[in-house]
Order: sequence, then C-alpha cells, then structure tokens
Amino acid sequence: MAPRRNVQFQHRGSLSSGVDGRRLSVSDVSEAASEPGSPLTRNGKGDGGQSDPNLQPPSDYEKKKQTFITRTIWTLLMIAVFFVSMFAGHIYVIAIVTAVQVVSFKEVIAIASVPSRARRLRFTKSLNWYFLASTMYFLYGESIIYYFKHIVLVDKVLLPLATHHRFISFMLYIFGFVFFVASLQKGHYRFQFTQFAWTHMALYLIVVQAHFIMNNIFEGMIWFFLPVSLVITNDIFAYICGITFGRTQLIKLSPKKTVEGFVGAWFMTIVFGLLMTNVLMRYSYFICPVNDLGANIFTGLECTPNPVFKPHRYYLPSWTPFAQTIDITPMQFHILVFATFASLIAPFGGFFASGLKRTFKIKDFGESIPGHGGITDRMDCQFIMGFFAFMYYQSFIAVYKASVGSVIETAITGLSPEEQLEVIKGLSKYLYNQGVVSETVLQCLAPKLKR
Repeated sequence: MAPRRNVQFQHRGSLSSGVDGRRLSVSDVSEAASEPGSPLTRNGKGDGGQSDPNLQPPSDYEKKKQTFITRTIWTLLMIAVFFVSMFAGHIYVIAIVTAVQVVSFKEVIAIASVPSRARRLRFTKSLNWYFLASTMYFLYGESIIYYFKHIVLVDKVLLPLATHHRFISFMLYIFGFVFFVASLQKGHYRFQFTQFAWTHMALYLIVVQAHFIMNNIFEGMIWFFLPVSLVITNDIFAYICGITFGRTQLIKLSPKKTVEGFVGAWFMTIVFGLLMTNVLMRYSYFICPVNDLGANIFTGLECTPNPVFKPHRYYLPSWTPFAQTIDITPMQFHILVFATFASLIAPFGGFFASGLKRTFKIKDFGESIPGHGGITDRMDCQFIMGFFAFMYYQSFIAVYKASVGSVIETAITGLSPEEQLEVIKGLSKYLYNQGVVSETVLQCLAPKLKR
C-alpha cells in the first residue's frame, strides 16, 4: 500500500481564514477586501467583474478645480460669519472664540489617541473633556470676575462663587487628577500617562492662549480684530510674494515658505496695519472696553479713549528737511510692533503645527472646514498672536486706574460691614456737598445707616 501523501484540500471557509489558521472576523474580511491587492477584489469590485470602461476617474485638474471651488466658498462663508458676528456684538465673537477653542482641542487630542486601547479603558475620553471643562470654568470665571466685578460682586448668588472661584477651580482639577490616578490600569500605564500629558499640552497651547484672545475682546474690539487681520494679511502676502519672486527656502518644515515671501509679507503687513489702524481709531465701538455686552456696531460704546488713540505732537530735529512738528497717534508706533510680530514670530506657530503633523504623519488636523482641513490648521498662528497682543497691551498700553468694580471688590473683601457703612455715609455726605445728590436723599439714608 502506497504511503499517504500530504495532500490538503481547500475548505469552504478558506477565503475567510487567515494565514495562521485563525478565522477572520467580519471586520478583518472587510479590511482585506478594501486593500488594493486583495484577492477578494478585482478592479475595486467584490464580485470579481470588470469595471465600467465608460466610468473614468476624475483628472488632477478636475480634483484641483473642485478643491479650489470648495475652499473659496468656505473662505467667503467664514469671512461673512466673522464680520457679521463682530458687528453684531462682543458676545457673538466670544461665542465663536469658544467654539474654535473646543473644536481645536478636540482635533489636537484626536491625533494622539489610540482607539483600540482607548476602547479597552473606561473614562479615557471623559477625563479629557473633564479637564477641558474645569480649565474653561477657571479661565472664563477669571475674566468675568475681572471685567464685571460691579455686577458679580453685588449679586447674592454669584458673590460666594466669585470670592471662592479659584479654590473651587482648584478642587475641580484635583478631583480629575485623583480620578485619573485611580483609573490607572496595569499594562496601560504608558498610554494613560501619554494621554494625560498630551491633554495638558493641548490645554496650554490652545485653551489658555484662547483665553487671552477673549480678554482682548473685553479690552476693546480693536485688540482682537487687529491681531487677527494682521496674521491673515501676512499669510496672504507671504503666498503672493512667494509665488511671484520667491527663490530661497525659509525652513524645511514648510518647504513652500521662502525668504522673499517672508520679507515681502512683513512689509505689506506693516502697510496694512497702518491703514487699518487709522480707520478703526475713529470708531468708539472698536477702541472702547466692553461695558455693555448688548452693544453692537449701531449702538456703539462710550468711554474715555485710551491716550494711545489721541494725537501727540512730536518735534523733529532742525536739520530735517520736513516740518519741525508732526502730529501722530502713539498707536501708529505700536502697530509697527504688532505687524512685525505677526510677520516674523507668529508664523513659527504654523511651523510648530507643521512639525506636529509631520510627527504623526497627517496632512491636516481634521476636516472641520471643507477645503481647509481642521480649525487648528487655520488657527495655529492666531493663538500665539493673540497671546502676544494681550501681553503687549497690558505691559505698554493699558491704563490702570480705580474702577467701580475694583472699589466694590476692595470694600467687600477688605472691610467689615461696619466699615462699609462708614464708607457709604462718607460718600453720601461728599456727594451732597458736591451738589450731586439732594438733601432729601441724605435724610433718607441717614436713619437707615445708623448702627
């Protein structure tokens, strides 16, 4: 009897079995079927048939044309939404900044996530959003308390929240920290700590910097609009100058950036900044700090303008061929600094984002804006520019003086109720002597202010 040969017959389920003898799941089969060289498909059809010869794939020209149309439509739409919200009122601009803040955080967190591991770990995504919420509570609360003390500190419900805001915020963060430590699981330490560090990096680079952009809005619409428009202008002219006479590569992270485009955009951004500043300074809606969240471009705002918006007379040396005196607003000098930062430093925020995308081998941070990629792709330079604008304004432009809110805060937190009554009596007598209030008002207050 002849020896049995090692013959294997193809079983019915051989197509759904892996090379290691393991039966493939439905998802494995579908993934294999989607691969270009999969034996389950031919010419992209699961039945092994031939593709339709009349169906031609779109050419590169058609793809570029469609991308250009989509990009143009969404660019015009974003510009329209931006200007409508800015003219409608500060509260709408704050809403847009908040939305950008949240979406950008979501996009940055997503590129470092590992879905297969995250699904096996409970509360991974929930912790990310919890830290975002607690951070936004702290930052938004700080802004509201600072700019609206005269409202928050006299409200019976909001007063305890305002006076203990920082402690409440700290305890919210501590709860999240303790929950994170308690949720650590063996075998996943590296992934969990990576997510923890990545979340905090995103909070600093996006949420904290966006908080300062919001403070710029409260200080006056011009401190929000100018930095934003300078970055956009610089980006546009860097592209125009680059394709026109760009020859020398600027940085390897962005191969299309050229030195000529970089310098040309700097010059054009300064010109734009000088012209736009001259226009915006004429409207109180742009230069006045927010004292009414219901204000819009038609109602306007009232305030004493910051000295940087008032013309100053400067005397030139006698040897100059020009006039001996010149009247110019200090803001025209400050805008040179803003334009220079927007041209020479802010682009490095974009270079940083490019390096981050190259690290994770992705083209865009997301697909939030059709034709543009993600929100973060459009805001990478805006965050650092807004941060700079706030720091520069507070250091060189802001005028610090006593406000109604700061006086109320000092009286509430630093004086006893008896001392607060003494302040009220003293102020009422002063106002009566100045003729601001009548004797009737003083007589009405006197009995009620007795101890």
